[in-house]
Amino acid sequence: MNPLVTLYYSLQKRFASIARHVDGLPALALRLYLVPTLWMAGSQKIDMGTLMPNQSIVDWFGNPDWGLGMPYPTLMAFLAGWTELLGAIFLAVGILVRWISIPLMFTMAVAAYTTHWDNGWQAIADPGAPFANERVMESADRLSAARDILRENGNYSWLTGSGPLVILNNGIEFAATYFIMLLALLTLGGGRYVSLDYWLDRWLGRR
Repeated sequence: MNPLVTLYYSLQKRFASIARHVDGLPALALRLYLVPTLWMAGSQKIDMGTLMPNQSIVDWFGNPDWGLGMPYPTLMAFLAGWTELLGAIFLAVGILVRWISIPLMFTMAVAAYTTHWDNGWQAIADPGAPFANERVMESADRLSAARDILRENGNYSWLTGSGPLVILNNGIEFAATYFIMLLALLTLGGGRYVSLDYWLDRWLGRR
């Protein structure tokens, strides 16, 4: 074998041996990234006083005209909200990571299909970005009109002081991204050294 190829694979093997001691960090990063998103989504659905879904969420889940038109909306809202809340807690401490990833992936898939699918890919409308559909292309005219109105009638520099105006497209981009992150956690688990799953597995393995 070519000496350079041999050297390459030797160095790669050595690097992998060293890197395995921190291979839990990617799983930790994925978990901590998802925690606030899941907690906010779940807490918007569940009334923490009654531990039941907020009526506005139930109405949105069940109404076929302006909502999702889902069957058993109270049950579906309850399951979605508590899956997200428990998911945030479990991911935060790294317990049952692989198991909780499964219902969370299902929740993201349902959200992508029922809420975001018809809007295309993009979460924020950007005609210059990939996967811009007709809805996104039309948003450019609306955004331009909104800017003109605000320049004429408002303090435009103040209104855009924290960033430019955008139009929410509400596509599947975020739901798909979270699904992929959860799919990675389904494979990676909670992560070496940085999850309760890891230490529980070690403790049980010694008994």
